[in-house]
Amino acid sequence: MNSQIELNQERLRLRDKFGKALPGLMKAEQVILDEVYRDGALPAKIKRLMAMCVALGVGCTNCILGQTTAAIDKGATKEEILEALSVLLAIRGTTGMAESLRVIKILEEKGMV
Repeated sequence: MNSQIELNQERLRLRDKFGKALPGLMKAEQVILDEVYRDGALPAKIKRLMAMCVALGVGCTNCILGQTTAAIDKGATKEEILEALSVLLAIRGTTGMAESLRVIKILEEKGMV
């Protein structure tokens, strides 16, 4: 498995390039994302953990990388991430486990496990 941190850096590089090609679209998307992921009835960290699990459920690598990293940046602990993964596994079973290994790799690369 490739470095998940390096894959995320490449995702960000390409996202920035896409943003330069379509700045109006990216600006509009950012407005939506800022609204969705702000602290509200649910803290931003919890929203990012929820988004991580949704991303894992649909198997979107870029989303998994982005949401896992964002959850960590918002202060999600290893324990919180693993507990969120346990909910995913309860719903998705072994298919959830397969993509969850990407999250474990991110935690490993960040020295969290």
